[in-house]
This record gives sequence, structure tokens and C-alpha cells, in this order.
Amino acid sequence: MVNRGRGGPGGPPGRGIPPGALKALRRPVGYLRHHWLAATGALLSLFVVLFAGLASPQLVRVAVDGGLATHRSDVVAMAVGTMVGLACLRAVAGFLQDYLTERASQGVAYRLRDELFAKIQRLSFSYYDQAEAGQLLTRLTNDVEAVRTMTGSGILQIASSLLMLVGAVILLFRLDWRVTLAILVTIAPIFWLMGNFIRRIGPLFGRIMQQLGNLNTLLQESLLGVRLVRAYGREADTLARYEGLNSNLLELSIESIKAVSNNFPFIMLCGSLSGVAVIGLGGWLSIKGELSVGQILAFNQYLFYLLMPIMGLGFSTVMIARAGASALRINEIFDAPTEVADRPGATELAPLEGAVEFDRVSFRYPGAEADSLTEVSFRVNPGETVAIVGTTGSGKSTLVHLLPRFYDVTAGAVRIDGQDVRDVTLSSLRSQLGVVMQAPLLFSGTIAENVAYGKPDATRQAIEEAAMAAQAAPFIRELPDGYDTVIGERGLGLSGGQRQRLAIARALLVDPRLVILDDSTSAVDAETEAAIRASLDRLMADRQRTCFVIAQRFSTVRSADRILVLDGGKLVAQGRHEELLADCELYAQILGAQFLEDAPVHALEVGGVA
Repeated sequence: MVNRGRGGPGGPPGRGIPPGALKALRRPVGYLRHHWLAATGALLSLFVVLFAGLASPQLVRVAVDGGLATHRSDVVAMAVGTMVGLACLRAVAGFLQDYLTERASQGVAYRLRDELFAKIQRLSFSYYDQAEAGQLLTRLTNDVEAVRTMTGSGILQIASSLLMLVGAVILLFRLDWRVTLAILVTIAPIFWLMGNFIRRIGPLFGRIMQQLGNLNTLLQESLLGVRLVRAYGREADTLARYEGLNSNLLELSIESIKAVSNNFPFIMLCGSLSGVAVIGLGGWLSIKGELSVGQILAFNQYLFYLLMPIMGLGFSTVMIARAGASALRINEIFDAPTEVADRPGATELAPLEGAVEFDRVSFRYPGAEADSLTEVSFRVNPGETVAIVGTTGSGKSTLVHLLPRFYDVTAGAVRIDGQDVRDVTLSSLRSQLGVVMQAPLLFSGTIAENVAYGKPDATRQAIEEAAMAAQAAPFIRELPDGYDTVIGERGLGLSGGQRQRLAIARALLVDPRLVILDDSTSAVDAETEAAIRASLDRLMADRQRTCFVIAQRFSTVRSADRILVLDGGKLVAQGRHEELLADCELYAQILGAQFLEDAPVHALEVGGVA
């Protein structure tokens, strides 16, 4: 369980909004065009709310100066009635504003999650060789939520704050320019304080999201490997690592709280001084007869409408910083190159016959310093069973992963029935292959749904026949609900051998002409493996399937039509068992090292490795 962090905005501390954050936000903000009706309705509602808010202080002034001061009850009644009407209008418009804003932002989040997940599904295997599942989950959840908040309430808050600020300043100057200048002087330090706050808080969000991703990665690894953790008695160590990451996340969160605590008391102080300026200067002007009591009350209300937008813009900038950091992380996925994709003009692969050719194939994993395969060449006829053996790290799995284009060769070509696999569509290629991975994966659902994963429209009879061929039918019949038994995530509740047999049944159900078994019988006992091999042999003989097997048992190697011997990424020998045993010293050594318990003693003695 190695805790690795990928690049992105979660690196060292920066200043203010992360570089490129505003540009990164263009993509999610652009999704608002799909929800223009809700966005337009929210904007119109905003104008109504602003109008009602800015008009209220004027009505207070009219009620005091034109009604109370002159003892005219009709003026007071008119002002109060209008204020009540505006309050109702503001309440309705506020509801519509919040509802339509949330609706538009949720629509953006829906599309963003949908397209992000679709992109993740299309990414090449080389991306997953470096990516962490915990980081991807954080981007699909927390980062998307941060961007959603920005595209909804964030944009509206910025628009509201700017319009309210401009409107309040204009109306303040219309009331009295002297008091307005005094207010502006007292609130001027707020802009410096807010700028200092933004410079401190902005970079923290990228670091917080990165740390949250690290925490999720460790959590996922610990849950997936809980048996291994307990088997080695590493619970305390795992808990210590989790507490360490959690403490780092807490420290970053506290640092963000400190940034708020160190600035906002001074901001509130400046706001209070502005109120003192209104009462002090306004009162003096009122005593001189140059300012009415109603105007002073209006000044006091407009002061609130002046301070709130400034605070709102400060928080909006923080929201932009947070959403921008998240957008950068999201865009890393969107902008990740899809290295394995359909070429322009790719054709549909015709029904397979099963001939395979590796023509001077070399392959190097991205970022690796050396090739995993070098100049590998061989031909396989339709219907042949090919066993692949080799030392650890010799390239066995890499070789078979090139057939379904999990990776593309860096040199040479892989051909099936004479066609370069890069010249045909991925869907037509992979739909005709049956692949059983070294670590079979099952999904939450019924046994039947898992077997039919590659062919969802398969009949129950076809599902049961595939299970019988994979020697899975006996244990399925013993389950409480048979094929309708619901299994947990990753096949929890089933043994390793049972999961592998279901994975083999899943591969056989798609009726492939080319089967890849990547060490697919390593978790079953010798008797079950022999039964599976007998079933596979019958199926291959009947339907002339070509089969590539990364084998771990002597019986599999001995019965293969051809054996490929790999060493250091090179094909050092190929042939039948008897030929290689006599002519290839490395093959005999591999048999002695890997298949000693399963191989007959006299067979090893022939190769001189008794």
C-alpha cells in the first residue's frame, strides 16, 4: 500500500488563485449553456431581489422624512405598504433564484460527472498504471462538488455582489457625497485585508483536496487489503499511517480557519468604524440641518448593502480559488491522452479464424527505462493452444495484453487473421476475444449477471452451459438461490477458485474464437484445474478456438500445441514440450523452479534437472 501523489494543483504553496484556474473553469461554466433557461430565470430573479433590496432604504427615508416628520399617516402607510409588497416580491424572487440556481448547478454537476466517468472508461491502461483510485474518486466527488458550487451559487454571488456594490455606491453618493467619502475611507483597509486573506487561503484548497485524495487512497487500499493487513498484524501500522494523513488534513483545515480568524475580526472592525462615520458625521450634518434623519437611516442601511457585497466578493474569490484548483484536477483527466483508440478509418474486424502473428514486436511501458518486450516474433495457427512460460518479469502478461490492445506496441505489429490490430475498431476486436485476468473481478449482483457480463442478452440456458464448461455449476447449485444468488462487491463470499471459475464462464459465454487465460487457474486445486482444462480442451477442439495460456501447472504446459519461452522480454525458444525439454536449458530450469510439485519426476530427469 504505497501512498503516491499525482501532480496537479495540490503541490507546494502558491499565492492567490492557482495559475490556470480561471481558464480551467471555462469548461464547467460552459456547461451552463445546456441549462440556459434555468440560468436566465435565476439571473432575472436576482435583478428583482436587488431592486427590492436597494429600494427599501429609500422607502424608509420617505416614511421618516415625508411621513413621521410631517405627521402624514398616508405617506407612512404608502411607504410601509410598498415595503411589505417589496418584501413579498423579494421572498418569491429569492426562492426562484435559489431553486433555479441549484437546478442549473446540479445539471452542470450531472453532465460533468457523466462525461468525466465516460472519459475514465476510455483512458488507456497506461494511465491506470500510474493513477490512484482514491485520487480519481476524490475528483469525481469532492472536486466536482466544488466546481458545482462555483457554477451555481458562486457565479450568482459574484454577480449579486458586484451589482449591489455599484448600486449602493451610486445611491450613497446621491444621498450625500461627504458621508459617502467618509464611509469609503473607513472601509478601504477591508480591500487589503481581503486580498491578504485570498493570498493565504487560495493555495490551501488545492493542498486540502490533494491530501483528501491521499486519505481516500489509503482508505481504499486498506479496505481492499484488510485480510493481508490482519494476516501480517499490521493493523497498528495502518492505523498510524491513516492518523498521520488525517492529521495533515486537519492541520491544513485549521490553517484555513486561522486565515479566516486572523482577517475577519479586522474586517468587522472596519465595518463598525463605517457605522461610526455614518452616525458621527451624519449626526453633525443633521444638527446643521444639511442632512435629515431619514437620510441617516438610509445611509445606515446602504452601508450594510455596501459591506455585504465586499465580503461576498472576498468569499467568491476564495470559492473561485477552490473551484479552480478542483477544475485543474478534473481537467487533468479530461486532457489525459487516450493512447489506445480507434484510428481514423479503422474497419470492423471480420469474424475471427484465430491466426495470430507477432512481427518483431517491442513494447515499453510509459516512463520505463527499458523495453518489456524486444523483437518478439512468432506465428500461431487457428485452433492452437499456446502456453507461455518464463521467469518473473519476462513479459508474459505484457505479451497477451497486446492482443486485445490494452496497450499498443512501440515497434513492430500484432496481427490477427492478417490484420494489424491497430487498423480495426476496438469494439469489434475485443468483442471476439475471451479474456480471463490473473486476478478475476466480479461485480455486485447475481451469479447469472456476472457470468453474462460480456453478453447481457444471454439466455439462462447459455449461462448455465458456460458455467458447466468452467466447472462452476456444482458450487452454484449449492448456493441458496443458485444462479440468482447475489454476491457482494468483488465476489465477496466466494473462494478464489470459485471466482476464477465464474470469470472463465464469463469469458466462454461470449463464444470467443481467441481465448486469453492469464494464469487463470492459479487459485484452484489440481483436481479442479484438470476438470477446467478438460472442458476447455473439448470446447477448443469443437470450435477450433485459439488459446493463449500463461500457465502455472506442468499439465497445462505439457498438453499445449506450442510453448513460448520468454526471458528478459525476449522470445528465447518455442516448440512442443518434448522438444524444449531436450533443447532449451532455460525451459528445463523453469520447469524445475516453477512446476516441480506438479511435474512427474521422470519428465524433469529427461531435461537434466532432477
